[in-house]
This record gives sequence, C-alpha cells and structure tokens, in this order.
Amino acid sequence: MSKAQMGFIRCGLLMAAVILATAFPARAALGGDASTIQADQVHMQGSRRAIAAESYTVHEIQGASGTVVREYFSSPGIVFAVSWHGPWQPDMRQILGSYFEPYAQAVQSQRNITSRLGRRPVVINQPGLIVQSGGHPRSFVGKAYIPDMLPANVRAEDIQ
Repeated sequence: MSKAQMGFIRCGLLMAAVILATAFPARAALGGDASTIQADQVHMQGSRRAIAAESYTVHEIQGASGTVVREYFSSPGIVFAVSWHGPWQPDMRQILGSYFEPYAQAVQSQRNITSRLGRRPVVINQPGLIVQSGGHPRSFVGKAYIPDMLPANVRAEDIQ
C-alpha cells in the first residue's frame, strides 16, 4: 500500500471516529447525572457557574447565543429539572435527553389540536414529565422537571 493510500485510510478512520463521537454525545440531561456537565458547556460554547442550594445544586450555563440553561442536580447528582431563558430556544434534545421523545410527541399532539389557533405556549403535564415553554425569537423561556424526583422542600415554583 502506498503512503497516499495509508493517509487516505487514516483520514477516513479519523472522520468515522469524529462522526460516531458526535452522533452519540454524552450530556447531562433531564434524568441524567452530573458527570457530563462539562459536555453541555462545550456544546453550548458557554461559561458555567454552580449555585448551591439547601438540597440541590444548580449548574447555570450561559451559551454563546445568550441563552441561559440551568440544570438542577439533586444531592445524589441526578438532574431533576432544567430551565432556560434567552433569545433562542436551547437544543431540546440535549437538555431533555431520554425525555425528548415523549416531549416531541406531546408537542406534536398539541400542535395538531391548536393548529387553527396559531402558536401557543407548550404545556405538558404528564405523570412523569412536566414541561412549560413559550416565547418567540429573542425571548424564550421554559422549564421541565420530573415531579417524582423533586427533592424534599423543593417546589415547582423554585425552578426558574
């Protein structure tokens, strides 16, 4: 095999590795753990700060686009809630993780029902998932949480 062919093969293997790595990114998401918070920060190209509360910690990421995402971690390190506000909607697949599919199905169902009424805020109130989201370009706000995972003494109103 020539040097050029070897280089071509190495380049192809490298590209395949990059594609696989980005196709299945590890991220802290609703119901996930805190071990991948740095991946979220990199994905959003933002800065991060942690805010400690009595029974949980909030990791706040200010993205390059201006959108702020807050991930609420219980003391065992599980994301029980996320919230966002800013000029752009965050990557919902990223922040909702395994809860994205139920969210997407509920949004589609709501849009089918209200399509004649125009855009409305998204409100999903299922036993295992609560999502409230609304806004318009340059002004989005929302939150999602798992009711059964809220730490003691934490109310839904505390998630902002």
